[in-house]
Amino acid sequence: MAMKTPPLIHPLDKHLRLDRVPTMYCPGCGIGIALGAMFRALDRRFNEGLLDPNRIVWVGGIGCSARATLYVNYDAAHVLHGRAIPFALGVILANPNLQVIVIGGDGDIAGIGGNHLIHAAKRNIDMIVVMITNFVYAMTGGQVAPTTPVGVKTTTTPYGNPEPPINVVKVVTSLNANYVARASVTTPHYIESFFYKALGMKGFRFIEIVSTCPEVYGRHIGLRDPVDMYNELKKRVKYKQKPSIEESDISWDTGIVIGEFLERNNPSYLELLTGVRGK
Repeated sequence: MAMKTPPLIHPLDKHLRLDRVPTMYCPGCGIGIALGAMFRALDRRFNEGLLDPNRIVWVGGIGCSARATLYVNYDAAHVLHGRAIPFALGVILANPNLQVIVIGGDGDIAGIGGNHLIHAAKRNIDMIVVMITNFVYAMTGGQVAPTTPVGVKTTTTPYGNPEPPINVVKVVTSLNANYVARASVTTPHYIESFFYKALGMKGFRFIEIVSTCPEVYGRHIGLRDPVDMYNELKKRVKYKQKPSIEESDISWDTGIVIGEFLERNNPSYLELLTGVRGK
């Protein structure tokens, strides 16, 4: 007997594989907020006739954020840890008419897949990469991540993280990307705005979304309660209209600046390939 699809109740339900709901996400996880904001941006593009839902492809690696590819009602691929970007590149080269969205956590995108991130930005490959940062490898056991702040205890740094975190915004803007922005799950309207803009651009577009993870990261910093963690993050997020790259360092103590750090119109990877083939 074929499985019946649950009826649509919410306006964004059409973006989800409702037969897979409820999700595996913990109470207080910010990934659902991020997805909702991105769905609203997609809705706007669809309603304006600027984007075809049948040309959307989502790609994710391993981790809580990457598992969003299991729930979106689009063509999607759930691939190896850290390998979402090269898989997405293969999709784009096979069919340049597709709009490819890579989604993953900071461990998946900046840690295991950091080398792919760097070269995709350098080549200005035609994709959107959404990195949801929760400062820890949440799904795989709470290990230290490349973004974990100094001094934070994790399962692999029981005495506190001795290493300075990587600033992915600063890394990507130093290369050849066309768009770099950061938002927070406490500011879903900016997630929607930045993602909407990215959908209308070419080349490599990178959006970092700072998220809550009370179940794993929250335990390490004394914010296990989902509401407390959300409110604490909200206090620290500071929007700036045109922030400088120097303001992009994330600090729990001095605040987390969000905004659009880079926007330009460099030739995309597909345009560069077309130029070479045309000679």
